[in-house]
Amino acid sequence: MKEILKGIYTWGRFSELKGFDFNGWLILSGDGNVMVDPPLMTPEEEAQIAQVGAPAHIVVTNRDHDREAARYRDLYGAQTWMHESDAPLVELKVDHAFRHGDRLPGGMEVIHVPDNKSPGESALLLHREPNVLILGDALIGHPPGALTLLPPDKYADIQKAREGIRVLLNSDFGPVLTSDGASLLEGGRRAIEAFLKR
Repeated sequence: MKEILKGIYTWGRFSELKGFDFNGWLILSGDGNVMVDPPLMTPEEEAQIAQVGAPAHIVVTNRDHDREAARYRDLYGAQTWMHESDAPLVELKVDHAFRHGDRLPGGMEVIHVPDNKSPGESALLLHREPNVLILGDALIGHPPGALTLLPPDKYADIQKAREGIRVLLNSDFGPVLTSDGASLLEGGRRAIEAFLKR
């Protein structure tokens, strides 16, 4: 686990099938640390969590990213959060359902991404200087240095999915942290604009 930005830690598990990392995030916050889309941690990473502070909240960006959320909900006694459209679609016990525009612990604002792979696909805008955008499956960082959609067969309508990405440009942000693939620590907004022009 490493501190990728001040107060934001990450760890990942490489997917042989997909060819990129599945990433998890721990955001340090005065109102309780927040874990996002957690893949399995090693014992060493769990020990690091104990040092920096266990999560009080776990936010899941879509129905396919519950990953190890149930394990860490039980381990840390954390509250789980998921979009209201995806919460009924998972076995994970969801303590809080959210919607577009809601403010979550850790200073995060929910951006619902319409017509994506999952009906409740959500990005998280972390308000700080500069703002940081955290993506689940809305866009992935693959190949490194670029942002792309998942393969077309993952969507009901790939063109609507592309257009749905435009909602992200209604906000100001710098870094884009991707739960799948390589993150962009600078130029994240430009990378989304470049994707939409392709």
